[in-house]
Amino acid sequence: MATLSMSVNERRRLVVLHQVKAGKLKLAQAAALLGVSYRQAKRVWQRYRTEGDAGLVHRSRGRPSGRRTAPEVRRRALARYRERYPDFGPTLAAEKLRAEGLPVAPETLRRWLLAAGVWRVRRRGAVHRQWRERKACFGEMVQLDGSDHDWFEGRRERCVLMVMVDDATNWTEARFFEGETTHASYDVFEVWGRNSGIMHSLYVDRDSIYRCEGVPTVAEQVAGREPQTQFGRAMGQLGVELILAHSPQAKGRVERRHGLLQDRLVKELRLRGIIDLARANTFLKDDFLPQLNRRFVVEPASAADVHRAVPRDLDAILSWEEPRVVQRDWTVAWQGRWYQIGRAERRRTLVGRPITVRRLRDGREFLVHEGQTLRCHLLPERPVRPKPAPGRVARSPQAPPAAEHPWRRWSAAARRKVVRA
Repeated sequence: MATLSMSVNERRRLVVLHQVKAGKLKLAQAAALLGVSYRQAKRVWQRYRTEGDAGLVHRSRGRPSGRRTAPEVRRRALARYRERYPDFGPTLAAEKLRAEGLPVAPETLRRWLLAAGVWRVRRRGAVHRQWRERKACFGEMVQLDGSDHDWFEGRRERCVLMVMVDDATNWTEARFFEGETTHASYDVFEVWGRNSGIMHSLYVDRDSIYRCEGVPTVAEQVAGREPQTQFGRAMGQLGVELILAHSPQAKGRVERRHGLLQDRLVKELRLRGIIDLARANTFLKDDFLPQLNRRFVVEPASAADVHRAVPRDLDAILSWEEPRVVQRDWTVAWQGRWYQIGRAERRRTLVGRPITVRRLRDGREFLVHEGQTLRCHLLPERPVRPKPAPGRVARSPQAPPAAEHPWRRWSAAARRKVVRA
């Protein structure tokens, strides 16, 4: 019966000492096999000879621990839990019980609750991630992400490497920027576009650059559109499908590229003593990325290249646009500045009409109406609205006559006579 409750180590001792008892092993050899000293082996052997198999079972087996909580504390804690904290988790309940003078460790309370059947282990199911096959064509999907890292190992401030990786081939483009901004995303996108063309879709994370958290306007609600960031608006105009990843693992292609670059590129920059972004970007373009692509690019499943030609107005699309309304004096206010629309545009009925203010990446700003750039100039200061002439009293607006007023029963000709009089 003693062997049924033995641990693995105790069963191993039983087998070895049985060989000693049969005369097949010396006690010194048994000590070496059991990993104990000769003196300890002699003590174990003595208990085995005296008590048999039961002598090998640990003496404290089945006995309560000398450090266990008093049974009265356990009874009171469980009673208090059932009375006041029946839906509390063990950790929070232990905090509450401690405040009431019942100091119980959370794990101890958890074991008590499990043994009493008032708490069940709530296991979360493992997150299932499905392997996704590469896209078949070059340009079918490109992954974009920024890596904030100490790329220069303290030789300058931290910066961000914006990385784009083609899903089908691993072809990589990258540039250094001071931060992960819309401007940086525009610039690295243009680098890809000028070299390869406009891709079919772009896979990005859920950063505020790519996903708008704002509430849709009334016009957007009527049109059934979701609010867009400036980058999302630009991708919409280019016909690029913007896909938002739900986790970093979803865009593993570019995440793994970050790891490779943080290892190899950091060492290359150190060996060349590069400490500024301009030299680093030149090194990336002319030396590092060509070698990287030659080594790590793979053959796509299809030989087709689905990139599209870059539009001529790419600079205008990769910009910042905001809607505005033309005032009665033909001015437009935007970000604390006022623009005066020129007299040459008087043939357009622009007063009260919506227009778009566009700012390019180089800082130039334009007013655009129905795709046409308006001629305008920046005013040196805020325009002053004309005031009424002295002595002229503005007439206060009068409420329209009620439905039963005699005025309503007069003819239009009679009303005009009264007004003229």
